[in-house]
Formats: sequence, C-alpha cells, structure tokens
Amino acid sequence: MPGQETAVPRLSLPSFSLERFRRQLASVDALPQLCVLGVVSGLVTGAVMVAFRLLLELGGVLFMPGGDHEAFEGLPPMVRSSLPLIAVAVIGIFLWRQPAAARKLGVGHVIERLTYHQGRFPLRNWINQWWVGVTTVLGGLSAGREGPAIHLGAAAASGLGQQLRLPHNSLRVLVACGTAAGISASFNTPIAGVIFAMEVVMMEYTIAGFMPVILASTMGALVAMLVYGSEPAFQVPSVSLGSLMNLPWIVVTALFIGLLAGLFIHVARSERIAGLPVPLRLALVALATATVAWWYPEVQGIGYDSMEAALAGNLAVEVLLALVVAKLLLTALTVASGIPIGIIGPVLVVGAAAGALAELLGAWLFPQLDMEPGFYAMLGMAAMMGAVLQAPLAALMALLELTHNPNIILPGMLAVVVSGLTARQLCRCDGFFISVTRHGLHPLQQPLMQALSRVSVPAVMERSFVATPRMVTRDQARVLLDARPAWILIVRSSDDKPTLALKAADLARALMDETQEAEAVGEDEDALIDLLEVPGLRLEMAPIHHQATLSEAFERLNDQAVDALFVEQGRRPKQQRISGIITRGSIERYYSLK
Repeated sequence: MPGQETAVPRLSLPSFSLERFRRQLASVDALPQLCVLGVVSGLVTGAVMVAFRLLLELGGVLFMPGGDHEAFEGLPPMVRSSLPLIAVAVIGIFLWRQPAAARKLGVGHVIERLTYHQGRFPLRNWINQWWVGVTTVLGGLSAGREGPAIHLGAAAASGLGQQLRLPHNSLRVLVACGTAAGISASFNTPIAGVIFAMEVVMMEYTIAGFMPVILASTMGALVAMLVYGSEPAFQVPSVSLGSLMNLPWIVVTALFIGLLAGLFIHVARSERIAGLPVPLRLALVALATATVAWWYPEVQGIGYDSMEAALAGNLAVEVLLALVVAKLLLTALTVASGIPIGIIGPVLVVGAAAGALAELLGAWLFPQLDMEPGFYAMLGMAAMMGAVLQAPLAALMALLELTHNPNIILPGMLAVVVSGLTARQLCRCDGFFISVTRHGLHPLQQPLMQALSRVSVPAVMERSFVATPRMVTRDQARVLLDARPAWILIVRSSDDKPTLALKAADLARALMDETQEAEAVGEDEDALIDLLEVPGLRLEMAPIHHQATLSEAFERLNDQAVDALFVEQGRRPKQQRISGIITRGSIERYYSLK
C-alpha cells in the first residue's frame, strides 16, 4: 500500500509557484509573502469601500435634500419620522427570516470569526451586510458606516485568501489587513486603521502582523484618495491646550464621558431588552427613533454633520443635550435589540457633543479659563471612543487623523486614559467588542493561542512517514524501513485512514528480534507481523486539514483526546492525501522555542 510522502511532481510554473507560496505562508516568518497579500488585500478592500460609500451617496441623491445622505434636518417631520419605521420593517422582514447565524454582522462578527473560525467568513453574512448597512444609515436609525466597512473589508480580504486556499494563519493576517484598509478607506485615516485592526480586532502587536497591515491600510487610503481626494474627514479649526489651568477641567470632562461610555455599554448589553420578543424589540427601536427624530433629526444617521457643527461651536445647547442623551440611548437600544449597526460613528458624535457641553459649562463656571471653541469637542470624541472600545491608541490616532491637529495629542492622552479608566473601573465595562472568559482573557488575548495561531501545521509537521496496513510480512516491513521514515502510520479502517502512529525505530527493533528468532527456529519469511503487537508507544490519531493553524491542531488534539494528527491535503474527499503528521510534542517544542 502506498505510504511514504513522495517528492512533489514537477508542475507548470503558475501551479508550482502558488503551492510554494502556500508553503511559505505556513511559516511564522513569511513576512515578504504576507506583505504581498497586504498590498493586494488593501487594493481589493479599498475598491469595496468606495463602492459602499457610493451606495450611500446614491441613496442620498435619490431620497435626501441636496443629495446629502445625512440631511435629515431638511426633511419634513412626518417623512423623517417614517424612515426608521420603514427601515426597521425591512430589516425585520428580510433579515429575521434568515437563520440566526446569518444575522451576525459588523465588528463583533469579525472578531467572532477570527476567534473561532480562523478568519473564514460566510458569503451570506457578507451580502447581508451590504443592504443592512445601507438601510440602517439611510433609514434614519442612529447607526454608523464603520461596522459595515470593517465587516465588508475583512471578509473581502479573507475571501481572497480562501479562494487561493491559503493556510489559516495567513487568513488571520488578511482579516487584519481588510479591517485596517476598511477603516482607512472609509475615513482617510491609515494610521488609525492599523492601530484599530491590531488593538481591537487582532488584540496583539507583532512585526509580521504590522507590516502587511500597514501596507493594506496605505493601499486602501490610496484607492479612496483617487476617488475622494486627500482632504481630512472633517474641517475643524486649529486649537491648542492654551492655559494649563484647563487640565483639571479636562479630567472632569473625561470622567463624565467615561460614565457615559459605561451607560452606553450597559444599555447595549442589557439582557432585559434582549429577552423581549423580537417584534416588540423592533417596534421599540422604530418608535423611539421616530419620536425623537420628529423634534431632533440630528440624532438620525451617522451624525457627522452634527459633529462638525459641534466642533465649530455652532450647535445649540438643547441639540447638544439631545445628541448626548437621546443619540446615546437610541444607539444602545438598537444594538441591544439585535439590529446590527455600526457604533463607532455615533459614539464619536456623542463624545463630541458631550465635550462641547463640558466646554460651555466650564466657560460659565470658570470664565477665567481660555477655552477655544471645539477644543473639548475634539477631546470628547477621542475620550468616548477610547472608553467604549477600550482602545486608547486607536482613539488617539483617529483623533489626530480626523482633525489633522497635532496640538490635541497631549490633552487627548489625558482624556482618553481618564475616560477609559472610569468606564473600566467605576462602570465595570470591558471593551464593547470583547467578551471576557472565565480565565479573565478573551481567547485572542491568550498568549498560547496567539503564538500558535501565527503558524500553520505544514511548517511544523513531520513529513517522513509511511502508511501501511496492520499486518505486514518481514519483507514488507524491511521495504517500509528502507525509506528511513520517522513514523509508521497504521491503517485499521476500511477508508484507508490511519488511526495509529508507531515510531519507525520501534518497528526496526522488533523486526531485528523477529528475524533472529525466525532464523533460530527456521520460521517462514512470509510470517506476518502484527504492528499492533510490536513493542512500542502507539499514538492515537485524528485528521486535520493542512490549512489549519497550530492553535486549531492543539484544540483538536484536546477535543479528540489523541496525541497525534495526520495532515490531509486536497479539497475533495476522494482526492485527499496525507502529507504529514503532527504530534502534541512537536507543538510543545515549537511553543517552547518561541
């Protein structure tokens, strides 16, 4: 029976090159190959983001005053209040008819697929994200475009890797590339895209991860610049800290915003709301949004026009209050009700409004302070985003790139840290997208799984093996050992799949003993050797695919309660072949060396 791994036959150049590319990617140090993927995924994601933004703009041209998809204020009260009712009805009818798994969208879905599915995305969810993202924004719900951008970008980049059948460790990097390029192309913020991908989605910082993600973010921004130009997302005045006497009020403002972030997370995660019947939840979101929109249309959509007005100091106090209270609660209520929306845009708007209110209150209480218009609104944006996501670096970089104002960094650092600590310690809130396990860490944050996820099984597996039936003659055993294998894979089942692994050295010793005994008693050379009776340690085996990462292999070893896995290669069951063996010891040796 064939067993030993033979040399790869000479193929045509394209096929051979792709196979070699896959093998190189399986290693932890495949940095040049990952950088190539970063460039390609950035271009693909940039094109996807431009298409998504054009869809929103097309909706604005067709339905909104002046062709602006944010211009809800220009609609009659009856029309703008009807939009959330229609949007929720459309989502309820077309999304809730699908299985629960198909309704998972946005950043949370990206992190879930990265955590438990090695970055592979279902096509149906990706298609749903297109129309749900457009419907929530144009339908006047308090929703952003960042969640859809991240999902669409990450899934598009991962889909590229899936089509090329790349190892799963490279799919994980592609998810980060798509995330960064999605953020970058959506807001012209390449640095913030990189930091967000590594801090919020990947939850780790490595050179092998950073470089391809930086390239992807750069390419995504370049594609967007070709269409929209290189101007910053918002035109804001140049401001600075001014007097150091502002620092105590910055701390107070950040404390207030941290409490707001805690309120947002607690409402968004409310089990009481999530436990209501689906029709009641949807009706609650639609009616609440429609009611508030009648008087304050500023709460609808993403709200970037309102945020820009807050940064310029052009919003009335009652509108600022509506944005802080109503938009915060409406966004959290929508999330708690199960409607998949982007939250980052609304969170930035709420933070800007809260900072603007703090600035007005501070100017009234302390007229001697030199407070520039828009300064506290900028700080509020970063403080709210950092506290909700527990991502201080991403918030600071977003603040810097959205405003193009380096003078804001020092006070921004203070505000982000204080608000983040307030939400985490006083409100007992983790990052919005992080679910804490009983061990206190999200699976993506566990050092062992992080290290094992960076490499695929082909980089560690043992390729020196032969496969054989349980019963062999001494001559057949000698032929097996002539190939100098490290392992003998014993096939016991009718489907030719090995279930046990025996060290070749054990068979060699047993064959020597058997030969000596046979010569002594004159036994026939054709006598059979039962490999299950050969003295030695036999490892129970289970299959795993060659695209899997070491973390997948480690989990499978534990789930199947075995000590070794045979690596299968091939897409169709009848075409699969065994390309290697990976043991628990080889995984442990790899981790100890790293």
